[in-house]
Amino acid sequence: MRVLVTGGAGFIGGHIVEHLLHEGHTPIVLDNESTGKRENVPSSVAYLKGDVRNPDDVTAAFALGVDAVMHIAGQASIRLSFMDPSADLNVNTLGTINVLQACIHHKVTRLLFASSMTIYGATSVVPTPEDTPPNPVSYYAITKYAAERYVHITAARADLQAPLNVTSFRMFNVYGERQSLNNSYQGVFAIFTGNVLRGEPINIHSDGQQSRDFVHVRDVARAWVGALDNPRAYGQVINLGTGVQQSVNQLCDAVLEIFGHTRATYPVVYHPAQPGDMRQSAANIERARRLLDWTPTVDFDDGMRDFISWAKDAISMRKT
Repeated sequence: MRVLVTGGAGFIGGHIVEHLLHEGHTPIVLDNESTGKRENVPSSVAYLKGDVRNPDDVTAAFALGVDAVMHIAGQASIRLSFMDPSADLNVNTLGTINVLQACIHHKVTRLLFASSMTIYGATSVVPTPEDTPPNPVSYYAITKYAAERYVHITAARADLQAPLNVTSFRMFNVYGERQSLNNSYQGVFAIFTGNVLRGEPINIHSDGQQSRDFVHVRDVARAWVGALDNPRAYGQVINLGTGVQQSVNQLCDAVLEIFGHTRATYPVVYHPAQPGDMRQSAANIERARRLLDWTPTVDFDDGMRDFISWAKDAISMRKT
């Protein structure tokens, strides 16, 4: 299939593009390079620098001939969403509407959408299944939930000239190689690793007992590509996580241990909780198992060590 990947030069998108190629598909990348990098995309892949907020850029990508769309482009920082709510809305919700309109116009019948676990917000149901009522507590989560509903309500329209089969992935805390080491707005695992490699203090917001579910990007890419031509995924909202809760303090300790430190020997500074932070988070992944025959395969300890090894090499290359 010819698959348009919006945000395909980003951390998650780049891995999905590679997996598409591995499975024999032909990816096309549209990315505005706000966080993505051209070098994340193999040179053989058709590449357009453009923005999903611009309908002309979206039209140019679809003009290359598209069988399916993986819409990953988005503003992913909760903190930035509070600093500039309108920008967050424009990228995550209005940008998604532009992609949906292009799918309808070009009669593209398959769309996979990058939703978010932040939609669940303040919930006492952990691990959280997909039928848990959404309770978003951040502007970012609101824009992702709105976009998700636009995707599924559009697919349900009776007036479409061609069917639109959609799947939304509510992704939990994705980590892995090529995640930014210097973007302080996202990726707590990468942030901590970058801090230690640069000799900076680790900053933790709240008491560090808030929990997260860390899933490796290779497992995430495998789920996306595995769902591409799988009719069981049509119309579905699917969690991608591991089901395992880890506290931010546990994550901090694990990172420090690899570098030969502890919280007693390395500067760790605690700050007040940030707006929109979730207290606990973990995915119920039974639906992914049942529909996609998918389970995570990268053990967290192995994935963490692989990532830190990659990060050390990345920092070393920058210095040289």
